[in-house]
Amino acid sequence: MEAPAITIVEAKNENIVSGLGQCIAEMYAAQLYNKEGNHDFSCIYGAVTTGDEWKFVKLKENTAYIDYDLYYMSDIKKVIGILVGMAKQLA
Repeated sequence: MEAPAITIVEAKNENIVSGLGQCIAEMYAAQLYNKEGNHDFSCIYGAVTTGDEWKFVKLKENTAYIDYDLYYMSDIKKVIGILVGMAKQLA
C-alpha cells in the first residue's frame, strides 16, 4: 500500500452507525500512515456503506466530522462525485 490512504468501511448488519467507529479508527491510522510517508494532508476522508446507503466522514486533526445526510445508490452520480472529490483532494 502506498500513501496517501483513504478509508471505506462496510457496515455490518446493514447498520451505518455501527461502522462509524471502525471507519474513524481506520481514518486515524491512515492519517498516521500518510504522515510517515511524508504525505501530511490537512484532512482524511472516509465512508461507511451498506452497499446501498453511504455516509461520509472527514477527519481533520483530531476531530471527525460526520455528514448528516445519507446517500443512496439510486443517486449513483452523487455518490461517485463525492468519492472522486475525496480522491482529488489527496492527489
